[in-house]
Amino acid sequence: MAEREDMEITGPILERFDEILTPQALEFVGTLQREFGATRLELLEARRARQAELSAGGTLDFLPETKEIREGEWSVAAPAPGLEDRRVEITGPVDRKMTINALNSGAKVWLADFEDANSPLWANCVSGHLNLRDALDRTIDFESGGKSYALRPDDELATIVVRPRGWHLDEKHAQVDARPVSASLFDFGLYFFHCAQRQLAKGKGPYFYLPKIESHQEARLWNDVFVRAQELLGIPKGTIRATVLIETYPAAFEMEEILYELREHSAGLNAGRWDYLFSVIKKFRTRGREFLLPERNAVTMTAPFMRAYTELLVRSCHKRGAHAIGGMAAFIPSRRDPEVNAVALEKVRADKTRESGDGFDGSWVAHPDLVPICREVFDGVLGDRPNQLGRKREEVSVSAADLLAVSETPGDITEAGLRNNVDVALRYLAAWMGGLGAVAIHNLMEDAATAEISRSQIWQWIHNDITLADTGATVTKELVEQIIAEELAKIATEPGYDEELYAQATALFKEVALDDDFAEFLTLPAYARMP
Repeated sequence: MAEREDMEITGPILERFDEILTPQALEFVGTLQREFGATRLELLEARRARQAELSAGGTLDFLPETKEIREGEWSVAAPAPGLEDRRVEITGPVDRKMTINALNSGAKVWLADFEDANSPLWANCVSGHLNLRDALDRTIDFESGGKSYALRPDDELATIVVRPRGWHLDEKHAQVDARPVSASLFDFGLYFFHCAQRQLAKGKGPYFYLPKIESHQEARLWNDVFVRAQELLGIPKGTIRATVLIETYPAAFEMEEILYELREHSAGLNAGRWDYLFSVIKKFRTRGREFLLPERNAVTMTAPFMRAYTELLVRSCHKRGAHAIGGMAAFIPSRRDPEVNAVALEKVRADKTRESGDGFDGSWVAHPDLVPICREVFDGVLGDRPNQLGRKREEVSVSAADLLAVSETPGDITEAGLRNNVDVALRYLAAWMGGLGAVAIHNLMEDAATAEISRSQIWQWIHNDITLADTGATVTKELVEQIIAEELAKIATEPGYDEELYAQATALFKEVALDDDFAEFLTLPAYARMP
């Protein structure tokens, strides 16, 4: 145990951790926690109150009290250095190998992820900050399997955009006044303290992706944090830029308000498709079949309610001079199966073609091999232009009813889909408990968001007496437990099977998928089980 100023660190101080957990850095994080921690807790309570209203029969709509913002004349700040052109963005955790590969990938931006692609082991979280600082200092290297990894010249590297953990999460290894520090403030504060000036020295700046926001008030809190952080370190106001993931159902009804709250610090919005589907189920989980989704692989971006969401996102962003960034291409190319590659890559190309045609300024990929495809598609639309901010999409008109039209989503629920959800969730949770947050499963990069949709769909199907389209069986807890046992038996025959990790994963999965009480986030009970 180590103590710095009046912040208590209960995690082990491993090699070089003292370079990140300095007295000055911890004092900075502690100041942010003291000044903004109470507001954060009030906003989390507001989430619970809103959920209670929805569960009791309420609905979502555009806010009448913010109509003047939606109808007013204003814009966000002009794109910051290194963020003018975002046609390809790669996502990934902040381990040493990924740091080098992502920066070298040819993408314009790297989302350096402390959130859904990161398993929040204490060692992962602190070493991630070391990796980012070492990358900016160009002292990072990595060797594996006889292969060496090193950074390309600075002008060939992706721009770093850090995603801290969401407002709902604590960092249990750091306490101020005997209470856990917000994981958001911990991740943001350490990166900003150590790397803001380093980024400015390279002609860029401290940039962030903000996850899981549910209201413009939560965006306002982030803006207040940014203003105070810049003040504390003597950095000009407006230097920070943040892109908000629109990945919760309530946020889709407050896109312009979220941009407005962050306007001098705003870098745009992103369509976070998997968490958005999870949020649809979570918010209306008590409402029967009106908000029932087919199996996850059947829900495409052309479903009416998803189409409305992405069209509104582009229009809202470009109306205010902000970037609109598209969703994830999660396919992982296989070097052993060219036929699988051909089919999947064509789907990736079609997805990016749709996004670029809709006016998005860029899009996400999960693997370096997909960077050329995404770049080629956006090059075809953008040419030499850095973005499509000039396409205002004024012809787009999206109503609240359009965003809520979940029942119009085509697709079936099959035993194969149920088994896939069980299999993916078990594999992912075992990897997560073992320290991996981004996991290649069946040629797809799975993260916490895809695990959430897998378990929440099963919960929804059980509570709506769903009949499987291919077998006629009703989805019950007993059926799911049987399938868990069967899928686990298959996994147990594979090389590298870890009985202890899968036992933990199975217990956790049963809790978040089968309990009558719906866990708000599976990462909360999962993190509680983590050392």
